[in-house]
Amino acid sequence: MTDVTISPNVVVPPVTENPSPAAGTAVRIDNVSKAFGQGPAAVHALDRVSLEATAGEFVCLIGASGCGKSTLLNLLAGLDSPTSGSVEVDGRTGLMFQESALFPWLTVAQNITLALKLSGTPKRDRKDRVEQLLASVHLSDFGQKRPHELSGGMRQRVALARAFAQDADVLLMDEPFGALDAMTRDLLHDELERLWAERNFTVLFVTHNVREAARLADRVVLLSSRPGRVAHIFDDDIPRPRRIDDQPVSELSAEITARLREEVARHA
Repeated sequence: MTDVTISPNVVVPPVTENPSPAAGTAVRIDNVSKAFGQGPAAVHALDRVSLEATAGEFVCLIGASGCGKSTLLNLLAGLDSPTSGSVEVDGRTGLMFQESALFPWLTVAQNITLALKLSGTPKRDRKDRVEQLLASVHLSDFGQKRPHELSGGMRQRVALARAFAQDADVLLMDEPFGALDAMTRDLLHDELERLWAERNFTVLFVTHNVREAARLADRVVLLSSRPGRVAHIFDDDIPRPRRIDDQPVSELSAEITARLREEVARHA
């Protein structure tokens, strides 16, 4: 499916379906490098990155600004191609941005309906599906509201419902809660974790918030400064449910932060 341009400034990313990696593996990134431009002026965003995510796994990507986290998500979403190496995803991918990126002239229900239309949901099924999706993010009474009538947290709930409307097997999330206050972010952590547990999709979640990563992830992948390389992978086996202020979350956050500081200092 190609990009669908709605206005000169807004592009809805395609829902992509890629060749499947080995059974049980949802994502395989094999020796991927990405450079923008050519010759001495080229910017090398990623360098020989290899990573796998199993089906149903929640993986957080962290690292300093410019380390290639968002570039990696764009490659997985099919919005760009690697300079070298290969990317494989089992099934459909959906992408959720830091900003809700809702169309302001459409109602909440219409924003979600558009995503269903682009993902190929038959017209006869869209109304019921919209109602189900709004109920899943506790916004059943807000379908006829427009984005400006909602709080920031509610707009992100709509964006979450729209991402689920793509019926993705792999959900790619690029700092989706970064602009929210701490309390709203914590509530959306609970919401996301509940829906992830119910639907068993795979999540790759980019964040600059180390505690957020420790709170949500099964594994936390630390990328080095540009060009991004896999510097370390932290297994996060803290029992769920978790709170962001739990002692084990705090301890893991401190360990990740110390390693992140080492990486930043090494490439300063």
